[in-house]
Amino acid sequence: MKTLKVFSLLAMSVLLTFSATAQKDKSKRKSPPVQVSQEVNGTKITIDYSSPSKRGRDVFGGMEEYGKVWRTGANESTWIEVSKDVEVEGETLAAGKYGLFTIPGEDEWTIIFNKKWDGWGAYEYKEADDVLRVKVKPTSTDAVVEMLTIDIEKSGDVILAWDQTKVEFSIR
Repeated sequence: MKTLKVFSLLAMSVLLTFSATAQKDKSKRKSPPVQVSQEVNGTKITIDYSSPSKRGRDVFGGMEEYGKVWRTGANESTWIEVSKDVEVEGETLAAGKYGLFTIPGEDEWTIIFNKKWDGWGAYEYKEADDVLRVKVKPTSTDAVVEMLTIDIEKSGDVILAWDQTKVEFSIR
């Protein structure tokens, strides 16, 4: 009987360890992690996000409602880090690390840089922690983009594309 208890405890420990290890391997998630970086005029820009798939769903105006704060990805909050002070769409943003949130809209998107960069999703988002908000216009893509992609061009333009929507903002 004692041997059975010891064996049971050992088996449970192995399962819990395996489970914890599997959860730490973010590459196996349905929305895998992506990190992009670019140096623009001596400033390093890094964006870290998880890339969800469309999987036949209506994305903007459906799964991601218009007018509601979105984490701009999946899983943990998306973050952006700039190594020097920059201008985003002509507005000053101090060097640092920020949560990158958005408010999708049919005709206009709000790009948000927030003090809280290390949360899960947008559940802990507080507008009072916003450092900068800029407005940009969305456009349509030529083809459906299955997985959310965020790219930083050498010019400093940041391009978000998913489903049939593309949003760009400039960092100079």
